[in-house]
Amino acid sequence: MNIGEKLYELRKEKNLSQEEVAERLNVSRQTVSKWETNQTTPDFDKIIPLCELFGITSEELLTGKKQENENIESRKDYKAPLTKEEVKIKSAEVVSTSVFLYILSVIFIMVAIPVLRMNPILASAIFLFIIGIATTRIVKHYMSVPKFEKTKKEEKEDKIVKQIKNIIEILGVIMYFIISFATMAWHITWVIFIIDEVIIQIVKLVFMLNEKEDTNNEK
Repeated sequence: MNIGEKLYELRKEKNLSQEEVAERLNVSRQTVSKWETNQTTPDFDKIIPLCELFGITSEELLTGKKQENENIESRKDYKAPLTKEEVKIKSAEVVSTSVFLYILSVIFIMVAIPVLRMNPILASAIFLFIIGIATTRIVKHYMSVPKFEKTKKEEKEDKIVKQIKNIIEILGVIMYFIISFATMAWHITWVIFIIDEVIIQIVKLVFMLNEKEDTNNEK
């Protein structure tokens, strides 16, 4: 479809006469007629007013394809929001991989310096880097996923997880001071807090998997 035919169809869709179009664009009726019969094309300074009059983009007016392409692109880019079940699965994946990274970091720091004789500063840097990746994954995930209204069962499980978390943290602090004073290895006993976090994440993962299993059984 050429520009003239496009202008004619757009004018008919808007229920406008050539005189009305000419008046709004400050041109003569003959000019509009010549545009529609492809005797001439609209001047550059008339393209935008024409597009505004007919509610289209300049690309659509000139090629007739832009609107269709935009719709296709918008459909390609569109992502349906995650369901509650999908969020649970994603959360379980993120937590499980993060737990693995936490465990890996602890094993690394316990082996790197005494066994591999690695430079303590370099070993600590690698250790913190691994911890950073694991923590960033968890934070990013829980900051980006949509929030759903919790069922009574989920609220009850959250309270249980919170209570277990508090107990583990208290025990971790107690163990930290006991082991530190007993061994005087203050430079390494802080790893207990990382182990503490690993245990907490494992507890969360267990509850997630248990909840997913209950959901599948209900289906």
